[in-house]
Amino acid sequence: MQPTTALRMFQPSKRMMRPVPKEEHSAHTISQRLRQWRKVPPELLPLGLVVCVALGFAGYSLGKKLVVDKQMRLTRKGGQE
Repeated sequence: MQPTTALRMFQPSKRMMRPVPKEEHSAHTISQRLRQWRKVPPELLPLGLVVCVALGFAGYSLGKKLVVDKQMRLTRKGGQE
């Protein structure tokens, strides 16, 4: 093995020397991102709405439980260590 052949292993391959292709989802402005919503199938919109409502209710009930329930200890008692 010649010394030049051994050093060629550390050179980037031809594939790595090509420029990176532009991504389809590389939108930079809000209007460009809003145009991406047109590609979403309309069948998925009701499913997304139901999931968002369920997450909203879950967040509300968790927050209410943490604020209203006096039996739940969120901090340690002062005398115990």
